[in-house]
Amino acid sequence: MGNVKTKFFSYGQREIEYLQNVDQILGAAMKRLGKIDREVIPDLFTALIYAIVGQQISVKAAYTVWHRMQLHFEEMIPQHIALATVEEIQQCGMSTRKAIYIKNIGEAVMYGSLKLMELYDLSDEEVIKRLSKMNGIGVWTAEMLLLNSMERPDIVSWGDIAIRRGMMNLYNLTDITKEQFEKYKKQYSPYGSVASIYLWKLSFES
Repeated sequence: MGNVKTKFFSYGQREIEYLQNVDQILGAAMKRLGKIDREVIPDLFTALIYAIVGQQISVKAAYTVWHRMQLHFEEMIPQHIALATVEEIQQCGMSTRKAIYIKNIGEAVMYGSLKLMELYDLSDEEVIKRLSKMNGIGVWTAEMLLLNSMERPDIVSWGDIAIRRGMMNLYNLTDITKEQFEKYKKQYSPYGSVASIYLWKLSFES
């Protein structure tokens, strides 16, 4: 991810064995795929901006926009984003509305109305509730921060189309209802995030 510091989501044999035991179909896919390294961004502000960049666009498009942002801003810190114009941010390849959301979040963090470090003391539900008060942040974006930065262990996002597609591919479904999704999500708990990592990978299989 360019000059942004990343690491791999931390999980091991305990999570793998648990999921293999509670779901034989998922377990077989996990054995076939081997251990998957999921890149995460430890810095909360950077990860939040990345999640907003990725809203409602393809992974490939998100990487392109993200690369341009890193080239332009060099360091992804609140001050750089807050002091940029909306046009500057928008020219990295996103909609004006999304650029406004990103600038506003930069300002909120810089001026202290959004205290990201406080999120570590909150439950998953409380993090989602807190972040969703900000324009441009919905449940999916908050869930991506929980998984792809905070490394919370039990995140399976209904709002993520790739997660749903991964489930459909895994269980040979032509469609998936919210009820079916919740059944699988409950089955994966308390290690839903590791299941999500595999479902993302499975979403690319035809």
